Amino acid sequence: MELRILPRNVADMIAAGEVVQRPASVVKELMENAVDAGASDIKVVVTDAGRTLIQVIDDGIGMSPDDALLCFERHATSKLASAEDLHHILSFGFRGEALSSIAAVAEVTLRTRRRGEELGVEVQISASENLGTREVACPEGSNFSVRNLFYNIPARRKFLKSDNVELRHIVEEFQRVALTRPDLAFSLSHNGKDIHVLKPAKSLKFRIQDLLGAAAVGELSDFAADTTIATVRGFVGRPESARKTLGNQFFFVNGRYFRSPYLHKAVLKAYENLIPEGTAPSYFIYIEVDPSEVDVNIHPTKTEIKFEQEQMIFQTIMAAVKEATSRSSDAGSIEFDNPG
Repeated sequence: MELRILPRNVADMIAAGEVVQRPASVVKELMENAVDAGASDIKVVVTDAGRTLIQVIDDGIGMSPDDALLCFERHATSKLASAEDLHHILSFGFRGEALSSIAAVAEVTLRTRRRGEELGVEVQISASENLGTREVACPEGSNFSVRNLFYNIPARRKFLKSDNVELRHIVEEFQRVALTRPDLAFSLSHNGKDIHVLKPAKSLKFRIQDLLGAAAVGELSDFAADTTIATVRGFVGRPESARKTLGNQFFFVNGRYFRSPYLHKAVLKAYENLIPEGTAPSYFIYIEVDPSEVDVNIHPTKTEIKFEQEQMIFQTIMAAVKEATSRSSDAGSIEFDNPG
């Protein structure tokens, strides 16, 4: 059989499989783009758990007509100019793959207007094909509407889970982004009903309260540690609040959510002999390191990362969490009376 170059739309659909795994993937990518665009208010509107519509509206800097078209091209990004820039990444996006991947497997409408411009532009894309561009009157910022996700990949659409499961994943992604920026306003609605309406919070602890409720944050103790390698801070559940469920466990590095079974073990080690076997604590752990000391370019979803000094960070987290758990419950509890 002869070798051949795949048509662009087929190649885009294959590449999209890594970035867009379910409706929640679209929510994550569009919310992160909005944060990177300098938005102060980000609205997420979802219909039928994202099958029918995912809309993300922001008041960020917006895009020029040329950039509104270019953003759907693979590897179009404003974050990198050279390979060296990979060592200094602080933005969410940088690969230039998300929007092209979304446009490959959905019907997408973008309305955007740059700050200071009189008119904006509307771009319509379906299965990577540009269906048309026109000038429109629209608010400053960007409004992405993603309809009929996976309409052109029936097998992928068929294997989506129930609306309840897909919506849970969407809420989780929404919460992860909202926890990175308590200074911003976020909202999430599903089928016309509000799930979260978050005003800018005075601090991280009030953002946690707004998301999860006063009862959940009342079980937390705060901690902080500063070393030559990293600054680690956050909140951990008191030992008596440990549960068999694995909810409310968050790692962030330089403002980016990530998963780490290895660092999760550092937290559990700090709770050794303090919680029943088979249970786990809640935690919200924020790590700040020099961007050159962490590699976020492991996977297109950017939730898998590598630290240059991973063992040192493990030890720092374990010691800081252990110190927090050793305090008395009264001394370690946090009072939340006035939401931010």
